[in-house]
Amino acid sequence: MPEGPKLAEELKKMEYEPLLPVEKKLISWSIILGAVLLGILVWVSYTFFPGGH
Repeated sequence: MPEGPKLAEELKKMEYEPLLPVEKKLISWSIILGAVLLGILVWVSYTFFPGGH
């Protein structure tokens, strides 16, 4: 197997790039959507499958 550059070395060479506003918006929407869907899943679980609670 050929020995290529290591991941840590490549990460050190990269220069810092701030997130674009659209990227920040996508991240926040993804987190909000995940939290809402998790809440719906918990509600469905407690409502329709109350056996183990």
